[in-house]
Amino acid sequence: MTPVELVHHFYEDIWNKQDNSQIPILLRKELVFHGSLGQYKRGLSEFADYVRMVTTALDDYCCTVEELIVEENKAFAKMLFEGVHQGYFMGYAPTGKRVCWAGAALFTCRAGKIAELWVQGDVYGLLSQLENAESLVEK
Repeated sequence: MTPVELVHHFYEDIWNKQDNSQIPILLRKELVFHGSLGQYKRGLSEFADYVRMVTTALDDYCCTVEELIVEENKAFAKMLFEGVHQGYFMGYAPTGKRVCWAGAALFTCRAGKIAELWVQGDVYGLLSQLENAESLVEK
């Protein structure tokens, strides 16, 4: 697959459809993942656990690729992430509120699969939404 195809399938299949059977198809077994939610994952099983954690905490989780730039084996995506806060997440009890934050992802592809991924999101904006939602739930 090309980097463009990999990025689109990564977000559509693994995240939006929550189809973890696509993980070994799209990602190299020695994948290295660096996430802005304090996550560092190595290998397919650690990454699958991370996907389950996020999609369990955020129901109806959706990733939208707003812009994609590709050069050789690298792809950079401007992203929008959102979901309904239904489970314990980032130290916050479920609020039932929809959260949405912007981010960016840098993919390195090798041999038709994703080998490394850096994701940086607006964690401050996300935490602010979780804090505000939690205070509304407590009232």
